This record gives sequence, C-alpha cells and structure tokens, in this order.
Amino acid sequence: MAKDGDFSDVSYVLGILSIVLAFFQPIAAFIIGIVGIFQSRKQKTLLSARAKKLSIIGIVVSIIFFIVTVALTAYFTLKGLKNPLI
Repeated sequence: MAKDGDFSDVSYVLGILSIVLAFFQPIAAFIIGIVGIFQSRKQKTLLSARAKKLSIIGIVVSIIFFIVTVALTAYFTLKGLKNPLI
C-alpha cells in the first residue's frame, strides 16, 4: 500500500489500469489516466516517471479507441439507415 505522501505506487497502478481499460471503456480509461498523471506529479521518483509515461500511453490509446468507436458507430448507423431490413 501507499505510505503517507507516497503516490508512486498508486499512479503506477492507475497508469496500467488506464491502458487496460482503454480497450473496453475508453472514457473511463481517459479519466483514470488523467488522475494517474496528477498523482505522479506529487512525487519525483523513478516509479512516478514510469507511471506518468503509462498514464500518457493510456490516454492516447483511449482517445484512439474512442474515435474508432464513434466512427464505426456512425458508419454502421448510416449503413443500416440506407438499407433497412423491412
């Protein structure tokens, strides 16, 4: 667990969690990545620097997956509206 004032472990876990969640829940991964960056700024250790990198990767991947999801949803919605199965 995190000691008083040591947020390196917490930010590291949030960075990993943001990458994993980016594939399933991009909006939640984006929020967790932002929280991970803010937590990593509270410490100046090697682990917090790695955590910041992981959080940034999680944010970028979540944005990419969100854009792809919106584009695919719009494409299939328009495709379905043009050719209804009636």
